[in-house]
Amino acid sequence: MAAYAQQSASVWDGVFTAAQAERGKARYAQNCASCHAADLSGTGQAPPLQGADFLGNWKGQAADDLFEKIQTSMPADQPGKLSREQNADILAFLFASNGYPAGQKELPSDAEALAKIQIIQK
Repeated sequence: MAAYAQQSASVWDGVFTAAQAERGKARYAQNCASCHAADLSGTGQAPPLQGADFLGNWKGQAADDLFEKIQTSMPADQPGKLSREQNADILAFLFASNGYPAGQKELPSDAEALAKIQIIQK
């Protein structure tokens, strides 16, 4: 994790592992899919978490911005229920679902490291 704190990265730099994204997929199914849909397309008031609308909302921001939104307001019926590590897994799943590549290091859960990771489009 120290490597993230020392330099900036983007979501294109393999900032999560495939195994972490798989854990996140299961956590998403348990905690998020009832509102955001199993396919991340969003329902009602819950916005989509994949595709152009999602990327349009978050591009140019730090991963920490999205992480803190999840950490403090999700799940909507029990905000803050999940640990920082669980939310990092879910965020890794969201990144994987949006086509960002997996890498060798897990997505960190600390704010300082997440602030160094930019959400960008290519």
